[in-house]
Amino acid sequence: MRRLTKPLWILLALVFLLEAWLWDHVRPLIARLVVLIAWPALRARIAAAIARLPPYPTLLVFLVPVLLLLPLKLLGVWMFAHGHLVGGIAVLALAKVTSVGATAFVFDVTRPKLMQLAWFRRLSDLVLRGLAWAHALIDPVKAEVRAWAAHTIAPAMRRLRRLARRLRAGGRSGLVGRMLRLRRRLRRHGQPKTAR
Repeated sequence: MRRLTKPLWILLALVFLLEAWLWDHVRPLIARLVVLIAWPALRARIAAAIARLPPYPTLLVFLVPVLLLLPLKLLGVWMFAHGHLVGGIAVLALAKVTSVGATAFVFDVTRPKLMQLAWFRRLSDLVLRGLAWAHALIDPVKAEVRAWAAHTIAPAMRRLRRLARRLRAGGRSGLVGRMLRLRRRLRRHGQPKTAR
């Protein structure tokens, strides 16, 4: 039974790490976008308005991006269900990245108020422990995959690069040049002779 559940735990850990990776990589993009659009003043006003709110209404503000993007996610599922696989995947990916980015932005603004809620603080600690668990489960697998790739794929890639350099450097005297000369010769000899 344990052999069957370990792949499921690894899959769960991978999903968890993907979410964390998206969170870490999309948040700076959203921050740059906020700076580009000149929203720092708007962010300051939002932060000031949230500072006046009690913790539970702040939780509602935190859930707004999730609720606003839910129709977009449902559209992606609908497209997927009706055979528009590429479109459905694209809409779901766009909704996911947008949702993570917007949630990260709102979380940065609402975090001080949300951490006043004891259950939210415990949930946050649980998520951080889950992230550490996922890393502990996946990091050895990643190390094995990297070692295998370094042992197997890297030498093959070096050989391919060396072959590509030889083909480029050979010019007219290399393999490509020989093939071009052979092609010209075959064309010359393969043409029917015309009567003079």
